[in-house]
Amino acid sequence: MTPVELSRTVLHAVRRAVDAGELQVAVPERAVVAPPGPGGCGDYATNIALQLARPAGQPPRRVAEVLRPYLADVDGITDVVLTGPGFLNISLYGTAPAALVEEILRRGTRYGYADGPDGRVVQLHCPHDLRAVVVAEAAARILRSQGALVRTSCAAPLAPEWTAALGVRVDAAGPAPAELAVTTRPVPAPGDPDPLRLGRDAGRWALLHPAPHDRPRTGDEHLVQRESNPLFRVRYAHARARALTRNAADLGFTAESAPLVEPAGPAAPQALLAALADHPRVLAAAAEHRAPDRLARHLVTVADAALPFLPAVLPRGAEKPSAAHRARLALAEAAGTVLAGGLSLLGIDAPDHL
Repeated sequence: MTPVELSRTVLHAVRRAVDAGELQVAVPERAVVAPPGPGGCGDYATNIALQLARPAGQPPRRVAEVLRPYLADVDGITDVVLTGPGFLNISLYGTAPAALVEEILRRGTRYGYADGPDGRVVQLHCPHDLRAVVVAEAAARILRSQGALVRTSCAAPLAPEWTAALGVRVDAAGPAPAELAVTTRPVPAPGDPDPLRLGRDAGRWALLHPAPHDRPRTGDEHLVQRESNPLFRVRYAHARARALTRNAADLGFTAESAPLVEPAGPAAPQALLAALADHPRVLAAAAEHRAPDRLARHLVTVADAALPFLPAVLPRGAEKPSAAHRARLALAEAAGTVLAGGLSLLGIDAPDHL
């Protein structure tokens, strides 16, 4: 069962409880499932009980207790445990990681996207400021990935060098109607050093990676090819994943989604699986809050989880390719796919070679 399927299963459990008269609430449109937090257990957790407690007029744990049996009897779910104020922690059969990897590889760089338009129409208007325009444009890409129809506008026409250097564009420019508020106003970037000198990829990353209330740094640290540079780590992890696919082809095998035979020690993939499973939630939150920085920091999390794992993917020495190697290669390819898709939403290239 994939995270998307599990989210639908949670909503179906709510609907069954409502139909049975055990809950008096409107069934929400979305249920967030994510890797368990501190104190949690199982493969995924959902806060749906906390979300429904107020409209149901019941404590969150009571709502969770109502929902638990409707989840526990679903095929593919082995256990449901209540923790904290009302979190439902869900354990799946051992094929859960394989299903996650299979879903990512099937959906490609659109993993985490909405299935289609959801009827929302969003207008993003920003002041005539380079960082505000870059943030608004990236936020629009993420919102569109989540089913919204988006129009971007700027208070004045863009400077031609902004488009030439960073590739930014908006749908309209000029004074907005009085009723349209400025919706995107991050702290401006310093003019010295000029972020345009960094080029498209590093310049966009420098403006998007910090939180909107933080002043971005626009120095040469975004250009260095070393681990201290988060953008380098993200792009390097993507390039390494692509290289593994080429190297595996040279060895005569390809990726295959299957239950993972996990390497032990620091190369164990649990953190990577958790980060990949969290990607749809991060996209939804980044869209809701118009916050591309959330996606940028998530890509760093994925890369940092992938890099220790990637050296364990290919056979070593005289070792022959096995089902375990094919499954690990599939996970590596899934990580590369998520990194490429996330960078694309930020307007940044993901080269196959660095």
